Amino acid sequence: MTEGSLTLVATPIGNLGDWTPRGSEAVQRADLLACEDTRVTRKLLDHLGLKVEARFISYREQNELTLSVELSEQVQAGKHIVLMADAGTPAISDPGFRLVRECRKRGLCVTATPGPNAAITALAISGLPSDTFLYAGFLPPKAAARRRFFSEHQSAEYTVICYESCHRILKFLADAEAVLGAQRCVCVARELTKRHETVFSGPLGSVGPLVAQRSQKGEFVVLIAKASYEL
Repeated sequence: MTEGSLTLVATPIGNLGDWTPRGSEAVQRADLLACEDTRVTRKLLDHLGLKVEARFISYREQNELTLSVELSEQVQAGKHIVLMADAGTPAISDPGFRLVRECRKRGLCVTATPGPNAAITALAISGLPSDTFLYAGFLPPKAAARRRFFSEHQSAEYTVICYESCHRILKFLADAEAVLGAQRCVCVARELTKRHETVFSGPLGSVGPLVAQRSQKGEFVVLIAKASYEL
C-alpha cells in the first residue's frame, strides 16, 4: 500500500505574493483538499492559475471532531490530503489540531509547507523582545475574563502575543491599560502584509489613541512586553 500523508499548507495572510512553490506542489499532488472555506481556497488557487484535480471538502471547527477521524483514516489508506486555512498556518488559531493529533496517534506522515503566520510576523517587526514569548491566540470576549488574563500575566518575563478582532480591539486595549498601566510597552499590528498595514509600538497610553484614530477594519495582533521593557 502506498503511504499516505497529511500536509499543512500555509496561505497568504494578505499579500498573495507570499504563496510558495512548495504550496503549489502540495495542492497539485493532493487527492483531497480540506479547507476552512472551499470558496476562499478555490478563489486563491484560481488567482494563482493552479489547476487542481483534488476533491475539496470543508474542514472547520463545527465538523472537525468527526472529520479528523474520517480524514486520518483516508491518510492511513494511502491518500494525500492537504489542509489549508483561509489565511495563515493551519492549526494555529484555525482548525487543524485534531486532525494532526489523530494522524500522529496513528503514526502517519504529517508534514507542512511553512509560510505566513501573523503572530510570528508581528513579533519579528515589533521591536519587542523575541527570545521568549507566549502565544495566547484570541482572548475571551468578556471584559472580566480579559482583565483576569492580563492580571495573571502582569509579571510575565516574556512577550505575550494575542489576536483580536476589529470589533473588540479598542476594548482590549482599554482593559490592558487598566490592568497593566499606561507605560506598559506594546505593539499593535493591523492588516499585516496588506496595502494598509499599520504597526504601532510604544507605551499603551500612546498606542491606544493612535489605534483609535485609525481604521479598525481587519485583523489585529497585539504584543505585550514584560513589565521592565522599554523601547
